[in-house]
Amino acid sequence: MRIGLLGGSFNPAHAGHRHVADLACARLRLDQVWLLVSPGNPLKPQAGMAPFAARMESARGIADGRRILATGVEAVWHTRFTVDTVGLLRLRFPNASFVWLMGADILEQLPRWRRWTRIVRRLSFAVLPRPTYNHRALASLAAHRLRCARRPAREAPLLPGIAPGWVFLPAPQNDLSATALRAAIEGRVP
Repeated sequence: MRIGLLGGSFNPAHAGHRHVADLACARLRLDQVWLLVSPGNPLKPQAGMAPFAARMESARGIADGRRILATGVEAVWHTRFTVDTVGLLRLRFPNASFVWLMGADILEQLPRWRRWTRIVRRLSFAVLPRPTYNHRALASLAAHRLRCARRPAREAPLLPGIAPGWVFLPAPQNDLSATALRAAIEGRVP
């Protein structure tokens, strides 16, 4: 199995997440994308965070139950950090080839993740464009440190199971964000 991992708070899940999942399935030739709903992101404040059950339900709402699946495995395993989740996924699914999916905003903040260099040594990743983040992300510390592992976008289907390795996938950009959706619901400007 070739599986894309799209982690996040999904507060709420939205069409932008589905856009990333669909695009990754097609461009990386994935069998599935797992939406890893975080029980609590250590880099985000808890204020304004919906309950885990509501965020899981939101992720299930954009999943199709076949190729795109919502999972709360981090809550079940009590993992708080991606490095720990990735380790358990590789241990429990030894025949799966995983690739981490992230927006350009996440590439820029990747050095803030616990043991981020260990993650990228063990797992390939695909970066999708996000409005206003692309240039900063490609000039970021992570992109600079990993420049030798970057592959051309045409090699994206080779990524699952190869690490270190990453691609920046040029693609139509979706400017939806959970922050903007929450602000609209609350009637305020983000």
